[in-house]
Amino acid sequence: MSAALTEPAPGPALPTFANVEAAARRIAGVAHRTPVITSRTADALSGASLFFKCENLQRSGAFKFRGAYNAIAALPADGKARGVVAFSSGNHAQAIAYAGNLLGVKTVIVMPADAPALKMEATKGYGGEVVLYDRYRDDREAIGRRLAADRGLAVIPPYDHSDVIAGQGTAALELIEETGPLDALFVCLGGGGLLAGSALSAAARSPGCRVYGVEPEAGNDGQRSFREGKIVTIPVPVSIADGALTTHLGERTFPIIRRDVMDILTVSDAMLVETMRFLLERLKIVVEPTGCLAAAAALNGLVPIAGKRVGVILSGGNVDSRVLARLLG
Repeated sequence: MSAALTEPAPGPALPTFANVEAAARRIAGVAHRTPVITSRTADALSGASLFFKCENLQRSGAFKFRGAYNAIAALPADGKARGVVAFSSGNHAQAIAYAGNLLGVKTVIVMPADAPALKMEATKGYGGEVVLYDRYRDDREAIGRRLAADRGLAVIPPYDHSDVIAGQGTAALELIEETGPLDALFVCLGGGGLLAGSALSAAARSPGCRVYGVEPEAGNDGQRSFREGKIVTIPVPVSIADGALTTHLGERTFPIIRRDVMDILTVSDAMLVETMRFLLERLKIVVEPTGCLAAAAALNGLVPIAGKRVGVILSGGNVDSRVLARLLG
């Protein structure tokens, strides 16, 4: 047998920074250009100059709106006419439903039955059709593919999609445009869409910036994948960071992360709670547990950043007031 026949098939085409720039043009005037805030107290705690990119103030309450809008807007006319299907525990669900509403595109969202009530109601409120599944027994991707085949819908997954990755990368692009070059950038990590997109932007606009992904301690598939050099799949993790309860990275996100990211860090649920409290009391902003991942790593000194200029993406603010009270009570 010839050598050519034994070589592995090439992986999917990866997005580039040019795709991030195209996404920035596509979402301009639709997605919020969220503020970047600073805190002397945070700087004193970390020993660094921290710049917080407040994606908790994004439309639909999280960075996910960027990728969702970019992906739907990039569809050809016949794709928009048929509609889209997505699967998500909450923030991507809301973002797809909201973006579809704005663009006049039908949306079907596969959501776990135990998704936060706030996120599920918001998804329905934006006009999304919600299909429930059991996250511990069912395969959401298989359900999404079946719905796509039955109804002729375009599949827009929460992270492993080039237009989604490119859209998410616009958050870091805006951050660097406002702050100038950074020495380090901390980004939350679930499936890797935000981290991969952020890494593309940092490599292009702030060469030398060390990019760190941060995931929940209980769900360290990204860290294990990074260390082992291959995608590692784990059981569904249990953590208060409900937006990062993924079991594996994507075929598009992992190669970018492996190439452009310095390291993957993990933080405990206890650290997330204290970071939520700090952000609420000191910065006067509400950030959901998943949205605190990057800040928790920066504020707890998981890597040396003293004297450095450091970006931190606060990825979302969709937390139920009762859950917030319980966690911080």
